[in-house]
Amino acid sequence: MNGTLVIGLALGIGAAQAQATNPPRIAFLYQTAGACKPDGRYNAFEQGMRDLGYVPGRTIAIDFRCHARPEDMRAIAAEAVRNKVAVMVVGTPAMAMAARAVTGEVPIVCGSCGDPIQNGLVANLARPGGNVTGLASLSAELMGKRLEVARELAPGTKRFAVLLNPDNPGTRANVDALNESARPLGLELSYAEFRSAADLPRAFGEAAATHPGVVLVQDDPYALVGRSQIAALALQHKLPVIAGSIEIAEAGALAVYGPNRLDLFRRAAGFVDRILKGAKPAALPFEQASKFELVINLKTAAALGITMPPALVLRADRIIR
Repeated sequence: MNGTLVIGLALGIGAAQAQATNPPRIAFLYQTAGACKPDGRYNAFEQGMRDLGYVPGRTIAIDFRCHARPEDMRAIAAEAVRNKVAVMVVGTPAMAMAARAVTGEVPIVCGSCGDPIQNGLVANLARPGGNVTGLASLSAELMGKRLEVARELAPGTKRFAVLLNPDNPGTRANVDALNESARPLGLELSYAEFRSAADLPRAFGEAAATHPGVVLVQDDPYALVGRSQIAALALQHKLPVIAGSIEIAEAGALAVYGPNRLDLFRRAAGFVDRILKGAKPAALPFEQASKFELVINLKTAAALGITMPPALVLRADRIIR
């Protein structure tokens, strides 16, 4: 696969032993912009499996596969199918859709699937009916919450900008939720589109040209890949950014509000456990995110010359200094 970072981790088990015991094999399919190695979300999933009594390398085998480009998602999903995995664990709606496109048979557990109805993965959360189930992070609803945080960061500001990917399956729901939140408050929203990480400088420039108080970033694989670009562009244009993934705050965005994704991936292990014991994903209801976190990067606030509202800092679940 050209340009794709791919590794397999045989976690603590030799080939001969794996053949002898033949433990069920799980594919953990992940996107990264850097080194292809397990991170906190993978570790949370593995710990969830351990908590349920599984021992990676002995009673279960976990293949970690990652890709740097969203266009390679189908390739690593197809590879997992060829490897005859029992279950695929994926991290985003786009990865779930890519996996579903290559198999209608292998169960797919989504660790953070936005709104599965709005993005077209399922028609009913209680009865998914296909081979995809997992955790709904309801990203559209969270966009409205991020707008509330943006108003606290820039009190009195009426104009905000949003970076979004029009090809993302959740975009329509995101825009509808934002417009519904903004309309009664008399807020002006401008939208700048990106279809790849390479589009981010142009899109951010278009957003900055509207002189917004804050730039909001849609949850999107390309935003995650381009998180360092987003942070650098925010400093270049002297604009605070609010996003939904902790990695973007760690890269330098001012704030993040979203579901605790480590909790989501830990809970994904429960779906895998039930499927390995015979449950069908079609009959496993999606569960919703229950833990949310506000992360604030005070280093970025200082670089932007922003004095953070004390009430907002006190509410933060994590401070990056």
